[in-house]
Amino acid sequence: MWNQSSPQAIAARLSALFEALDDNRQAERSDRATRALLSAVSDHEPATLGQVAMASGRGAPAASRAVETLVQAGHVDREPDPANRRRLALRLTAQGRALLEQRGTATGGLVTRVTRLAQSELRAVERALEILERMPK
Repeated sequence: MWNQSSPQAIAARLSALFEALDDNRQAERSDRATRALLSAVSDHEPATLGQVAMASGRGAPAASRAVETLVQAGHVDREPDPANRRRLALRLTAQGRALLEQRGTATGGLVTRVTRLAQSELRAVERALEILERMPK
């Protein structure tokens, strides 16, 4: 029933499995990054670029490019700050607020696959995850 696989063979199988399950990872990562930026703007409204950069863990140039993308997509409004005309005030648009309030798609494909497992299989996968999570690096 159980093969006597080598650690190398098990690692190779796990790697191949992770690769196969990775069908939508880039889109999910992008969605999480967008939500983090929108959340940073929302938390500090009217937010400055510095606040968004700090809250999202990005440098100012990367945050500036990302905010520009959100402005172009219609998710964020950018206006001169009335208190300091050299600084920009960032606010979510109705579209940006709606996007932030939507439920995320993180791990959607994987959730669908895991939902199809029997309860006993779910317990076995959970046990395997516990073992993998406590493995030393």
